[in-house]
Amino acid sequence: MTGFRQKCIEFKHVVGTFAAIPHPVAIEVTAAAGLDFLCIDWEHSQIGRERIEDLIRAADVHQVPAMVRVPGHTPEWIASVLDAGAAGVLVPRISTAAQAKAAVMATRYPPVGERGVGPGRAAAYGYRIPDYLKSANETLVLAIQVETAEGLANIDEIVKVEGVDVIFIGPGDLSVSIDAMGPAGADKLNAAIETITSTARAAGKAVGIFRPSADDVGKWSKAGISFYMLASDTMFLGASLAAGIAAARAAE
Repeated sequence: MTGFRQKCIEFKHVVGTFAAIPHPVAIEVTAAAGLDFLCIDWEHSQIGRERIEDLIRAADVHQVPAMVRVPGHTPEWIASVLDAGAAGVLVPRISTAAQAKAAVMATRYPPVGERGVGPGRAAAYGYRIPDYLKSANETLVLAIQVETAEGLANIDEIVKVEGVDVIFIGPGDLSVSIDAMGPAGADKLNAAIETITSTARAAGKAVGIFRPSADDVGKWSKAGISFYMLASDTMFLGASLAAGIAAARAAE
């Protein structure tokens, strides 16, 4: 798993999904499907802080890197999931360079950042703190989510922040923020995504995006996006059930 960050910053094509079901069985089933990583969604699902460590542990069974989307910018939230053994964090609603810098400070140990040292699972509950300190800054992935009109306006400065690995685009919130929802706003939203992507790539940053399906991954790969969050475990569950039921009823 230590090569996950290397793949990200070298613009390798990686595909993961959001994990929103708060049970280790769902994580193991998802991890066994062959994806490159998964992202436990602490922001938009009913997953408590105490459960996150068990979910990361379940992903580790299949040696699949488990990132966590934290609920916000609070350094303690970021530290808690990294201490639990997460392979990285996705920090939502980054709209300024100052917020991006704060995410770096919370994710990296000194001298790069200000993350506090603790005897959590990542450091073998205190038994391997020196080893973890040596590797953490080099192996943990920091992805920041640009999903507001303010973030779009400040993208030139945001991408210059050292220590950020992936500029992750949230098309849903972005479309609402820039008034580009639905088919009528498709061109405006696509233009915004292209602006973020080209600006980030010019600064040497990898770019990620959420897609509800794989239908247009090829299109966005050509634009320079290499990090994909494809739907979620709940979305895949619902779509698969709906397709199976429809097929069974059509066979009557």
